[in-house]
Amino acid sequence: MIPNASREEGRLVLTHGRVALREQLPDESAQLADGKPAGLAWIDGGPGEGTIIAAGMSTIAAAAGVYAPGWGLFVIQRSDDGLALGGIGFHGPPSAADGLVEIGYDLSESARGAGWATDAVLVLSRWALSRAEVRTVLATTDPGNHASQRVLERAGFGRVADRDAQWAYELRPVGRGVPA
Repeated sequence: MIPNASREEGRLVLTHGRVALREQLPDESAQLADGKPAGLAWIDGGPGEGTIIAAGMSTIAAAAGVYAPGWGLFVIQRSDDGLALGGIGFHGPPSAADGLVEIGYDLSESARGAGWATDAVLVLSRWALSRAEVRTVLATTDPGNHASQRVLERAGFGRVADRDAQWAYELRPVGRGVPA
């Protein structure tokens, strides 16, 4: 499964089934970093803490002139009505040295437990692995974050050597194709 990729108003939109991931442009990321809804209807009224932090990272990257379109923050939305459920994104573009790209994600409280994070991780990681410059998608979790670990395992990630105090999970393509 490779998600449908399109452009809307200058932003990358990735869709598959019930999930849409909409890239947040720098001005929208700045609003999210301030805890504002950035023109979106949020399931819990506004972005969660992880999305706010990720938006701040995107805002800093844009201010430093290193923002890379397509390799930042996306909002996780329900395809049918556009309700924002959380955020997912890259910690930056893939490494030119080894093709590694790292992802992180956050769901609003009311969206948890319904498979939205797994769907979003599948969409984002499979899109990334369909790109020639990406050879590995990495995600890390706190050792006690069992829900996040289950998300990664359901999305096909395998645990690898840990990084600092974090458990590390990777997804790689089978051959040059994307995992099923």
